[in-house]
Amino acid sequence: MAETNLIQYELRDGVAIISLDDGKANVFSPAMSAALDGALDRAEQEAKAVVFAGRPGRFSGGFDLSIMKEGGPKAAAEMVKAGGDLLLRIYGFPRPTLVAVTGHALAMGAMFILACDRRVGAAGNFKIGLNESKIGMSLPVFATELCRERIDPRHLTDAAILAEIYDPETACRVGYLDRSVPAEEVVAATIAEANRLAAEITLGGMNGTKQRIRAAAMERIRQTLDQDIESILS
Repeated sequence: MAETNLIQYELRDGVAIISLDDGKANVFSPAMSAALDGALDRAEQEAKAVVFAGRPGRFSGGFDLSIMKEGGPKAAAEMVKAGGDLLLRIYGFPRPTLVAVTGHALAMGAMFILACDRRVGAAGNFKIGLNESKIGMSLPVFATELCRERIDPRHLTDAAILAEIYDPETACRVGYLDRSVPAEEVVAATIAEANRLAAEITLGGMNGTKQRIRAAAMERIRQTLDQDIESILS
């Protein structure tokens, strides 16, 4: 098992299990995004599927707000861009990507789960959603594109524009999650699903289809990322 102070990486029967745990809110600081990007480098070489997991009760609280408040516009822009680059990579990753949403997933945490192919949530009193409109921020294009692709169109206005926050059961109907299971089973259930997918699909066939279906959204994210980050943080 490879380990940093932010993530753990384990390869188990061809499945890369990447666990996030910064000891606090699992925020997407530049260091967290860099650690995950490095883990994906390794997974692309040796894994047939990838599982992301948080710790019990918490998947992620979003971007590191201390950098937003104290680091200045340049540091905040660099952090958000690193997050956008990471989500773009996950969304187009040439392996099935699954996420065990072990608890609360807000802001960038919710964007992250939208980027994954299969989302399994822990049932319980957890909050999932994009709260940016409630804290004076606009969603970046990479987030709005993921919302268009993954959120049920009937719920898009509520979820993205009006910043509704959902419990796991409702999050399944809205489109953040595919299903929820008892919290104590969420990681094992996600790994089991990854093993099934790794055994049943061909990576070449899957990736070709993934790139075709997601090409337009990924291209729009690539073309707008730099300018969009400047505009929302100015």
